[in-house]
Formats: sequence, structure tokens, C-alpha cells
Amino acid sequence: MRTFTLQEAQTLLPLVDSLLKRAQSAAAKATVLEDQQQQLSHAIYLSGGMRVDIVAATRLKADHEKAVTEARDALAEIDAIGVQIKDLEKGLLDFPFQLDDSIVLLCWLQGELTITHWHSLEAGFAGRQPLDHRFIRNDRPQ
Repeated sequence: MRTFTLQEAQTLLPLVDSLLKRAQSAAAKATVLEDQQQQLSHAIYLSGGMRVDIVAATRLKADHEKAVTEARDALAEIDAIGVQIKDLEKGLLDFPFQLDDSIVLLCWLQGELTITHWHSLEAGFAGRQPLDHRFIRNDRPQ
């Protein structure tokens, strides 16, 4: 597991925020398109399959697959950086950080200007605590 210094994590925020927004947008689009596919399937069922616009159905399926791929690709880029995605919809990301002899997570919620909180691996978001002097002291390259 890659660990970050506080400065590295802060520096990465604009990049991961951009990737997160791309993933959120694509995921939202995929959800809308999936709903449209279900409505189309229901309409086809109700008509006994007699009225099927093959071109529209094919386009809808292709657009859905493209949106899903875009979301997965953006999430994979965040993961490849070493940042943990905890909640796509809320925009919750964690950056592993070496604090003394333990790994903890610097916790960032989309919309926050900087990283101001952390939590243990076990505590999760509910256990968020403000950063303190230990994070500045330990903010050196690993």
C-alpha cells in the first residue's frame, strides 16, 4: 500500500477531484441510460416485441456501455495513484498515511478545500478526527 505525505495528498487533490467528478458524471449518465434501457425493454415487452427501434436500442446500449467504461476508467486512475475511493456518490476519498508505527487514512470529502481530517483503518468516516501536530511532524517523504 502506497502511503502519502500530507503535502503529497494536498497536491493531488485537484487531480483526484477532477477524476472523481468525471467518474461521478459518467456514473450518473450510466444510471439514466440504464433506466431508459429498462423502460425500452418494458415497452418492447408490452408491445409483444412488435415495435422495436433497433437503431435506438443499439445506440442506447452503446451509450450506456461507454458511460460505464468512462466511470470505471476514472476510478481506476484514482486507484492507480494509490488513493482509496470510499464513496463515489459523496466524493469520499482516503489517502494512506504513515503515522508513527501505524497506517491511518487522511480523509477528504469532496468540496473540502484541503485535507483536514484523518481516521484509523477501522474507524471509517464516523471516526474522523481533525489533523494535529503529529501529521505535520510525520509529513516527510516515505
